[in-house]
Amino acid sequence: MIKQTLMFASPVSLSLRDRQIVITFKDDKKTVIRPIEDIGFVVIENPMVNITVPLLNELADNNVSVIFCDKKQMPKTMLMTLEGNTTLQESYQYQMDASVPTKKNIWKQLVEGKIRNQALLLNKVGKQGDMLKPYYMNVKSGDTDNREGAAARVYWSQIFDEGFKRDRDGLPPNNMLNYGYAILRAAVARALIGTGLYPAFGVFHRNRYNAFPLADDVMEPYRPFVDEVVYHLYYDEAVKELDNPSKGKLLRLLFSDVKIGKVTRPLENALSITTASLLKYLKGETDKLSLPMII
Repeated sequence: MIKQTLMFASPVSLSLRDRQIVITFKDDKKTVIRPIEDIGFVVIENPMVNITVPLLNELADNNVSVIFCDKKQMPKTMLMTLEGNTTLQESYQYQMDASVPTKKNIWKQLVEGKIRNQALLLNKVGKQGDMLKPYYMNVKSGDTDNREGAAARVYWSQIFDEGFKRDRDGLPPNNMLNYGYAILRAAVARALIGTGLYPAFGVFHRNRYNAFPLADDVMEPYRPFVDEVVYHLYYDEAVKELDNPSKGKLLRLLFSDVKIGKVTRPLENALSITTASLLKYLKGETDKLSLPMII
């Protein structure tokens, strides 16, 4: 089932009633009610939003990702449950027992999937995606010679322009990329927890200040789906600054079609397929991850 995404850009009060979220608009006191079971993500952008603790607990119990934005209206903090699956201890043990070669092979497949999707996207927008074929065809275990980084230099100069530099604090469209990646990261973390995997146990990414390194690993082959939305916003619609319409389009990324294996699924569902295949890989039940492809 595809879950709804709620974004609150104006002052509202959010509370719980009969396992439903009650939205009360502060200007006209109008009230709207939504079943929590239909919700996957709540994005709180306005600092004047009030939310109750019982509602937060109920959202967590239903594996709803609650994303809080900073003063620049960029996703900053994420609230998620730590009890998203009934076999947590078993799944965590598989993660902790994973050998170095296993982790390296997982990272190899994720990097291959990312670069392949970058190539597919370049071809889709009329650029020279074939330039990336030697990169994704020659990724070593653990990507020890950094094919990912080498491919990125080619990719970014192609997808936008020769002078573009991917930098979190850089010029547009970096702002839109940042927003899209933050939403994608939250969606990946939610899928991991729903599968029973612990986002803090990374395969490649590791940082003492990063609570979700595994989400950063798994999201890599999905990043080009964000890039595609940003490309069309930046070039087709001449959007330079984030506004509510552009944020809405980036949020709707979660419902975009993704080819995964022999089927086409909404990206949100594809994430669950990928994380489930990751758990199977850790258990030794498969030697191949189920990764997305740009259509």
